[in-house]
Amino acid sequence: MKITRKTRIVIVLSLVLSYLSFARELPITSPEDVRMSSEKLSRTKSSVQALIDNEKIAGASIIVARKGKIVLFETFGMMDQKAKKPMQPDTIFRIYSMSKPITSVAAMMLYEQGKLKLDDPISKHIPEFKGLKVYSESGKHDDQVHQMSIRDLLRHTSGLTYGYFGNTAVDKMYMARSVLKRKSSLQDMINKLSEIPLLHQPATKWHYSVSTDVLGYLVQKISGQPLDEFFRQKIFEPLDMKDTAFYVPNEKVNRFAACYGPKQNGGLKIVDEPTESRYLIRANLFSGGGGLVSTARDYLRFSQMLLNKGQLDGRRLLRSETVEMMTSNQLPDSVKRGEGEGFGLGFSVRLRDGRFPQGEYGWGGAASTHFWISPKNELIVIALSQYIPFSSQLQNAVKSIIYDSILN
Repeated sequence: MKITRKTRIVIVLSLVLSYLSFARELPITSPEDVRMSSEKLSRTKSSVQALIDNEKIAGASIIVARKGKIVLFETFGMMDQKAKKPMQPDTIFRIYSMSKPITSVAAMMLYEQGKLKLDDPISKHIPEFKGLKVYSESGKHDDQVHQMSIRDLLRHTSGLTYGYFGNTAVDKMYMARSVLKRKSSLQDMINKLSEIPLLHQPATKWHYSVSTDVLGYLVQKISGQPLDEFFRQKIFEPLDMKDTAFYVPNEKVNRFAACYGPKQNGGLKIVDEPTESRYLIRANLFSGGGGLVSTARDYLRFSQMLLNKGQLDGRRLLRSETVEMMTSNQLPDSVKRGEGEGFGLGFSVRLRDGRFPQGEYGWGGAASTHFWISPKNELIVIALSQYIPFSSQLQNAVKSIIYDSILN
């Protein structure tokens, strides 16, 4: 068979595209190549396996990367016990609040474009929030002393709350109004929030809340794009995050993990069947605070972009100084979190050296997913399970081991 010049060109282009696609993956190396101990790092395996053997989790996926190279990528247990499906490297997880750093990056991309300012009052962009009051038991709610800003949304000092995690009068209002109802829209969410007083004065207290969902609404409104489209075009495609989205399409359901919770007398019960999950249907409300699914591989790429100060594989999403600002403590001196803990613009930040290093940043998700990044050690860890309610057991099982494996 004679190969024409046109056919040769097609073959060469196909090979080049195949190479470029492969080249996008982070390289794999031995721990020793990046000054880590193989022997110590291998202890993560027995530690995670113990959680599975004791029926604390059904399965897990762990990635450890240092200096831009993967030194450990292990899967454990089952992604679906009922279907007898082992956990796979490309298993899709509900990442819940690990969506928040992605939404925060999206907002900061608009900040860099001059489309928003961090200290803009929210009411400048969301007129529905103009005149929003702060709850008082007297019923005569107070005016805001400091107008809620975009910075307040990013660092969770907005005065908003969640509803799910509290029993205050304001939390009860959130639950009664179904503020984050999946079948509603982001505009519906804003309309509901505009009728509910704030729990706290803005900028006076760190309080976990729907702030990042409001931030997602802002990204959608200011960019003029639906939030899912903005994410896809501006973040997921540039970073080659193939499986990160607000829902799981039919062709990927076989890779979607089951989600578990505790039985009353010990062991696990399924709380979200992968073949019947709400994630199989496109949501109307794109929750920037907790709506995404992803894989360990995809979230590693997002994390490596952050560790690289805003760029990956020659694609720059943010300037280095923007990432440094986001991953530094942004809380006022008068606002405290836990001992030695601060908060940046979308991330928890470790304020001082201790068991773990100063400058470490990251976050977790409601189904017991975790990630953390240590710039000092050029280290990224992605630790994913599917267990509700949130538990730090997987993170606790591996974190000290991983840091101890770093060679001085």
